[in-house]
Amino acid sequence: MLNLFITGFIELRFLDILDIVLVAMLLYMVYTLVKGTAAINIFIGIAIIYFIWRLVVALQMEMLSQILGAFIGVGFIALIIVFQPEIRQFLLVFGTPKVLEILPDRFKFIFQNLQREHQELNSNALVQACYRMSNEKTGALIVITRKNDLINVVGTGIMLDADISDQLVENIFFKNSPLHDGAMIISQNRIKAAGCILPVSKSRKVNVSLGLRHRAALGITEKSDAIAVIVSEETGEISYCKNAVLIHSVKAHQLKSFLDKEFGV
Repeated sequence: MLNLFITGFIELRFLDILDIVLVAMLLYMVYTLVKGTAAINIFIGIAIIYFIWRLVVALQMEMLSQILGAFIGVGFIALIIVFQPEIRQFLLVFGTPKVLEILPDRFKFIFQNLQREHQELNSNALVQACYRMSNEKTGALIVITRKNDLINVVGTGIMLDADISDQLVENIFFKNSPLHDGAMIISQNRIKAAGCILPVSKSRKVNVSLGLRHRAALGITEKSDAIAVIVSEETGEISYCKNAVLIHSVKAHQLKSFLDKEFGV
């Protein structure tokens, strides 16, 4: 009986520690998502109100605890509305391979096989087009979808549904082309649309010197699992963006290696 009690006590303490660790990880992930945005002030304000409510409940201040309790109850609905973009990004983390980074290697293999869906990409044509546009300082923004087909974004542009070719990509982004200002969406190894409008990143961590194309690339990769390739019109610099991380000044062969690795070519 004593051994059973000791075993149960040890198991309970272990679960308590695990509970604390998981809550700490959850709070840290939420903090990293809202850090650098206006939502961080709202998050801190709600946290302060919650702890005040727990304090007045512990002190048995009935009137104030009822008022704050009602506010907290309705506040969860308001929380979902206010933090809609952050909640979307938080859930996206668990729905894409990004979450695999925190798993041990033995579990990564299992989940990668469950999530992986082979999608070929004509990376040669894209890289050749980007290389020539870089030399000519022709601005371009190319978004390559993965799990999320970005149907809403595709609907903002002109439907093409064409095979990928370097000549077509260059013609679309030619300076006098009516579609050169928007983004090109590539899905299932086909150019689905061009002249598309992308959400622009509103993060305060974004460098103020970045142009609209780079901000749009960050915005779409914040809200989806897509990959964005950018050619700067001012400098001719080639960049790519994944998971809202922007990699600057890549060479053509580096872009080719990255795309081949991401799409399993």
